[in-house]
Amino acid sequence: MTDAAIPSAPSRSLIQRGPDFVVWGGVILLLLISFHPVEMGNATKLFTNSENMRQFGAEFLKPDFTDWRTYVSKMWLTVQIAMWGTFLAVFLAVPFGLACARNVAPAWLQQPMRLLMNLLRSVPDLVVGTLFLVAVGLGPFAGVMALAIGTGAVLAKLFSEAVESIDRGPVEGVRATGATRLHEIIWGILPQVAPLWTSYALYRFESNSRSATVLGLIGAGGIGQLLFDALNAFAYHQLSAIIIVIIVAVSLIDLLSQAMRSRLL
Repeated sequence: MTDAAIPSAPSRSLIQRGPDFVVWGGVILLLLISFHPVEMGNATKLFTNSENMRQFGAEFLKPDFTDWRTYVSKMWLTVQIAMWGTFLAVFLAVPFGLACARNVAPAWLQQPMRLLMNLLRSVPDLVVGTLFLVAVGLGPFAGVMALAIGTGAVLAKLFSEAVESIDRGPVEGVRATGATRLHEIIWGILPQVAPLWTSYALYRFESNSRSATVLGLIGAGGIGQLLFDALNAFAYHQLSAIIIVIIVAVSLIDLLSQAMRSRLL
């Protein structure tokens, strides 16, 4: 018995590869054009000024944990800001994500909603946080709302893409029973996307734990204010301790998130 001939890999003509050449050629061209504007030539200073870096790094090798209780307390507040910001973001993202999905919402709704989500994602969290600071004053609530708006827009995009890639079979099966559009979403769509949506939300919670730290720089609560004060005071020993607390907290959140995602997917 002879072995069947192994078919050769499909090949594409030069004309078919043309769009690929255009895309990657454009990427390379943009990198070359942006070489000088982003001052890539300064990369040599990483070696010529290495003594300054070593001196700066030596200060970080002596963390001062005298106020460790304050650092842990503020880090816990930062985590709570991230938790509530992500929680509210999910509630915003579910209806917005469905409204942005081409296979769920009509074009007259889907396109404006996508534009709105693009607009909200384009505004930096610091700007949104500043707007809420003006409205509600200094404190963690402004940070919660800033994360809720920005994260809600990001999750809406991810949720809509998950909905657009579902298997249409279960949806058509629910429709065949004479169910309403709402029942199609509840019984045909949500069971398929729920694990992926939860995974996306956990990823954003990890990210928000770091973003909430940055929001503390503008007075939105958390450990960011302590980080900013230590940096301005050149208190590198305290700054090192604060960074270590942040690293430990974010690492623990990452481990918890991985354990939860492993049970979902």
